[in-house]
Amino acid sequence: MAREDGPGPELRRNLVYLLKHAHFRMAELTARALTPYGIEGRELGVLLTLAGGEPMSQQQAAQRLGIDRTTMVALLDALEGKGLVSRHPDVEDRRRNVVELTDSGQDTLRRATEATDEAERAFLASLSPQAAQDLRDSLRTVVTQPDQGPATRRPR
Repeated sequence: MAREDGPGPELRRNLVYLLKHAHFRMAELTARALTPYGIEGRELGVLLTLAGGEPMSQQQAAQRLGIDRTTMVALLDALEGKGLVSRHPDVEDRRRNVVELTDSGQDTLRRATEATDEAERAFLASLSPQAAQDLRDSLRTVVTQPDQGPATRRPR
């Protein structure tokens, strides 16, 4: 009896299955790429967010990343312990902590981004350049658009 590798036809059509396993594969490639820099994917997300312009508060960074305050504090504690970020009171509002990348954080971000870009290229290697761009564009649209329609309504 011939054995077919991979999921059966039912799962190959199931978007949840496909997204989940694509995420697992990309997360594995990213984790390997980040290991030499001593950071994890979520920490890279924080570094990328903080590098986006003006210094921001812990709360602003958490909101931008869509994570709760407690998780953000834990991530910043870890990054601060690694010497990649610094926190200090805002000069205009001393109740607010401003978070910024250190020089080491900027260097780590640059090198880690290069490594994860290479991991993304490896992940997308089986696609044409246009198909890879279409995938990115489609996912960006799905992720950034507000939920609409009856499927998003919760039963009462």
